Amino acid sequence: MKIVTIFFIPVFFFLIIAAKKKEPDEVVVAHGRMPNITKDKNNNIHLVYGTGDSIMYAVSKNGTSFTSPTLIGVLPGVFASAMRGPQIAAADNGVVVTACTQKGNIYSYKKEASGKWTKAIKVNEVDENAKEALIGLSADGMKAYTVWLGVRGAKGQNVYGAKSLDGGKTWSKNILVYESPDSSVCECCKPSVLVKGNNVYVMFRNWLNGSRDLYLAKSSNGGNSFNQVQKLGNGTWKLKGCPMDGGGLAINNTGTPETVWRREGKIFASSPGEPEKEIGEGKGCTIETVNGKKVYAWGENGNVIVMKPQGIKKDLGKGSLPLIKALNNEHVICVWENDQQIHASVVEL
Repeated sequence: MKIVTIFFIPVFFFLIIAAKKKEPDEVVVAHGRMPNITKDKNNNIHLVYGTGDSIMYAVSKNGTSFTSPTLIGVLPGVFASAMRGPQIAAADNGVVVTACTQKGNIYSYKKEASGKWTKAIKVNEVDENAKEALIGLSADGMKAYTVWLGVRGAKGQNVYGAKSLDGGKTWSKNILVYESPDSSVCECCKPSVLVKGNNVYVMFRNWLNGSRDLYLAKSSNGGNSFNQVQKLGNGTWKLKGCPMDGGGLAINNTGTPETVWRREGKIFASSPGEPEKEIGEGKGCTIETVNGKKVYAWGENGNVIVMKPQGIKKDLGKGSLPLIKALNNEHVICVWENDQQIHASVVEL
């Protein structure tokens, strides 16, 4: 009798510990490249990605299962690799998607109330302006904003933007967000944008005096003009080449921007005007704020790492270029790419 008791007590406690550590299962959503996600006002998760010349879409109510992918549109030469892929955002009147071709033209699609997608609308006024195909998209209420790296003369790039006041149905005249006093901003790093009320924040990697550092531009008039531009963090990265790593941008519950980005092989987090804090090593980082807490994800040695608010790191397995979005106050969903497949996992905080 004593032998049986001694044997089963450790097993019982082991099962309890294992249950506490278990996360919801990872799912493979589809075959494709460069996933991007957004959450709408009804807490549905919308996913977009590219495969060949097709832009594909799926939706999930819980993050653990997705609808069968459907076609948004066929865009010849659409980019879906190396941080160049379709973007998605949720406005009050539905979902909007932007995508860029290899020729450098940006097109938008709007999901109508019927569930059908509109025909492609060209966003950039100057033909073939977005040669690098590095774009960002965000929406809040009926406002949407897209940014991209645009051609500057024979060489170099500026940061451009365009706004929509009808949830992505139509787009404004293009706006110069930032022009570097040197020859160019960093040519191959994806810009990020975030809309919150009348405030529009754009994060990009600059190239000043040989340094490739992250900067944040702010507009207080809905993106009509950007008068405030500031460097993020105190350190600098002198680099002759382009790191091809743009970082991530989020807004906390007080309305303050929170950022994460790479310098050399390390991952840093910072708020504007505050010193940066090293949180890990790797590349391809992203951030989400959940109930006032920050959650990060990045690629490290070929694996996807999520760092929870307590500083606990979880390895989700093989992959790169993760994106995270809050499901609720206790869970986030992480999507990423591995071997030309779209993976998703719900992580408990």
